[in-house]
Amino acid sequence: MGNHSIIVNDIEVSISNPDKYLWPGITKADYLHYLATISPLMLPFLQKKPLTVIRFPDGVDGEAFYQRNCPDYAPEYIDTVYMDDNNHIICSDLPSLLWLGNQAAIEFHIPFSPYDSHMPFEIVFDLDPPSQDEFYLAANAAKQIKLVLDRLQLTGFLKLSGNKGLQIHIPLPIDTFTYEDTKQFTAFIANYLVETDPQSFTTERLKKNRHGRLYIDYVQHAAGKTIIAPYSARGNQDGLVAAPIEWDELTEELLPKTFTMKEVIKRTSCPFRHLEDARQKQPFQPILEWLSKLKK
Repeated sequence: MGNHSIIVNDIEVSISNPDKYLWPGITKADYLHYLATISPLMLPFLQKKPLTVIRFPDGVDGEAFYQRNCPDYAPEYIDTVYMDDNNHIICSDLPSLLWLGNQAAIEFHIPFSPYDSHMPFEIVFDLDPPSQDEFYLAANAAKQIKLVLDRLQLTGFLKLSGNKGLQIHIPLPIDTFTYEDTKQFTAFIANYLVETDPQSFTTERLKKNRHGRLYIDYVQHAAGKTIIAPYSARGNQDGLVAAPIEWDELTEELLPKTFTMKEVIKRTSCPFRHLEDARQKQPFQPILEWLSKLKK
């Protein structure tokens, strides 16, 4: 136990109780090692994103709470932006990431647009099966959505939710679509999947009415809503990660529970590495025309 300090990019970052367990068998020191190692892949997705974190001061077996406001005791090197009545942290560098990790901020949730825009710069489909045992439902839904995206010549990027499902990120050109546009798009595809296979998929928000079907969450894609950030750990017992994966990894053998922090830092390349290129190349004009037809 005890308190320590480390120098990161000429900034002194205080570390308290590094031997404290945040997950079964995983100490805070282990978690900070994960954050430091994964930071080159994770930090680009946090740029200009007002953070909402979930903190677990006593580990995942203890009480957790959401934090949107930067606490008064935050050091001077923590950047913030005031939005929607909250002074959000902007985590743009390794010292900020490690400071948050030391605060037992385990889950990093980010909005669909940067703080300097009110328009989404990505669409995310959240595919939520009843449990990890029904992960195959998420895999099937993802494959069907990819077929639709292929027909529209859109590029989607796949990531595990870090729990039991999958999420598909579709980068959008900057300041092109409104949230109303993206909501129509996600609703159309979600309803298409449900009509295609109503026994497997649903858009029913109430869990008690889903009856073992996979929930396609498109309502969550809206201004002010958030999604788990790529490479964020999750507050579950296994310490799983919201890990980007390649489409060819989506096989019958794929198991979310294998994507622990220890395993994810072994991955040498980011499956989202071409995301910014895709943003520039997405054929958005046909989508705009398609959306205009939906509105009529």
